[in-house]
Amino acid sequence: MIKAVKDVLGGFWSLLVGMKVTMDQFRKPLVNTPYPHKVLEIPKRYRGHIVFIDDPELEKSRCIACKMCEKVCPSECIAVDGEKKEGEKKKSATIFDLDFTKCSLCGLCIEVCPTNALEHSKRFNLASTRKDYYGKIDLIGDLAVRKQEQKLPKAS
Repeated sequence: MIKAVKDVLGGFWSLLVGMKVTMDQFRKPLVNTPYPHKVLEIPKRYRGHIVFIDDPELEKSRCIACKMCEKVCPSECIAVDGEKKEGEKKKSATIFDLDFTKCSLCGLCIEVCPTNALEHSKRFNLASTRKDYYGKIDLIGDLAVRKQEQKLPKAS
């Protein structure tokens, strides 16, 4: 009988403590952001998907198709192919295929690239249907978006 009373009082005390925690949280101001209407600033160290970096002076990518990124990738999600064009000293990439569904965003390909032709994107909202991407990131479209962002005047 005494054990049953202790259990009831212990349960009642636990209920009061839980209600106090709930009421403390209820009184605090909300910290939510209405996402589609307002977007929080993305931190500088945010690591999105991997993208090519184009050379603004040459109007092409910096990639020389050395295949270092392909060799170092633990997920084996990168395929690179290139050819040496007439009048150029180095090879240039003709195919850079990144299967984003396999990519672990480890950044090893970025670290090993000798020409700094790869970087993490700052894009975060990549929601889409399988039909649109099927595991591939639109690298050309991302380059166009970044070029457009570079042309916009910086807000101070």
